[in-house]
Amino acid sequence: MSKMKAFAMLGPSEVGWIEVDRPVCGPFDAICRPLSVAACTSDIHTVYENGLGPRTDLVLGHEAVGEVIEVGPLVKDFKPGDKILVAAVTPNWSSAQAQDGYSMHSDQPLGGFKFANTKAGSFAEFFHVNDADGNMAHLPEGMDVGVGAMLADMIPTGFHGAELAEIKFGDTVCVVGIGPVGLMAVRGAVLHGASRVFGVGTRQNCVDLAKTYGATDIINYKNGPIDQQILELTNGLGVDKVILAGGTNDVFVQAVKMVKPGGIIANLIYLDSGDYIQIPRIEWGLGMGHKTIRGGLMPGGRRRLERLASLVTTGRVDPGLMITHKYHGLDKVDEMLQIMHDKPADLIKPVTII
Repeated sequence: MSKMKAFAMLGPSEVGWIEVDRPVCGPFDAICRPLSVAACTSDIHTVYENGLGPRTDLVLGHEAVGEVIEVGPLVKDFKPGDKILVAAVTPNWSSAQAQDGYSMHSDQPLGGFKFANTKAGSFAEFFHVNDADGNMAHLPEGMDVGVGAMLADMIPTGFHGAELAEIKFGDTVCVVGIGPVGLMAVRGAVLHGASRVFGVGTRQNCVDLAKTYGATDIINYKNGPIDQQILELTNGLGVDKVILAGGTNDVFVQAVKMVKPGGIIANLIYLDSGDYIQIPRIEWGLGMGHKTIRGGLMPGGRRRLERLASLVTTGRVDPGLMITHKYHGLDKVDEMLQIMHDKPADLIKPVTII
C-alpha cells in the first residue's frame, strides 16, 4: 500500500508530521487531494484539551476543499478532476438514523463526525470521503477555495444555531461568542428574520465583523454578567432566543436567566470538560418555565452544501471576511494550527491554500 504525508496528533498535546497509508477508495467513495484546508478550534480541543480522549497518530483536519483524484465504481455524479466542497460531517446516508432525520448521528451518536475522529482527517496529501454522491458538492465556478473551506464547518455550524433556535421574524437573539462560528450564527439569525441581535465578545475585529454581519448590539462580558446586561437592555424581558457559540459550561446559567419563558437556548459549544452543566432552578421556572435547551451537531450532506453555497455566490453571506491569516503549501499546516492554538488578538480564521 502506498504512503502519504500527513499532519497528526501524535499524542496528548503533541502534533507532528507522519507517514501513513494512503486511503483506499470504496465503491461509493472518493479520494481527494486538498486544495485548501482550515484549522478549527475543535482541532485545538482534540489535541490540547483531550476533547476526544487519548489518541495516537490521529490525522487532523475536517475543513477542506478538494480535487477528486479517484472515485468508486458506484459513484454517479463526480469524476477525477472535479473540484469539490465537503462538509465536516459526512453521514452514512443509508443508516436508520439518517432515515429518521438525524443523519449526523448515523450508526452511532455523533457518527457523522468522521474526519479526525473515527478516520484520518484532511491535513494530508489525500483524504477519503465516504458516500461521495451524498457528502460532496461541486465547487461553484469562481468561488475561492479558501472561502469554500468556510462551507465545511463554520457556515453550517453557525447557521445550525439559528435552525436549532427556531428563530422567527422579529425575534430578539443573543449570540454568546463571536468567533467564526458565532459570527456565522449572527448572520444566520439575521437571515432567519431576527430583529435585534446581541453579540457577546470583546475582540475588536470580531466586534466590527459581527456588526457587519448584522449584530445590532454588542455585549462585553468583562463589564458584568451577560444575563444582567441583557435584562437591563431589554427592560427586564430578556431575549427570545440564545445561541451559545462560546464560553464555558457555566454559560448555561446565564443563558437560562436571560431567555424568556417559551424561549430556546441553542448550544453549539464543544463541551470538552466536566461531567455536568448547571441549570438555575428558580430561573428555569422550577423546571416548568418552558425554557428549552437544544444542542446538536451540524447536519452534513450535498443538498445542504449546495444551498449554503448559493447564499455565498449570491452575496447573502461573505465568509471570506473572516479569513485573517492565509498560508500557502501543505507544509504550512503546522504553522496554521499553531496560530489557532495561540489565538493572537487579530486572528479570526486561518486558511492554508495548497
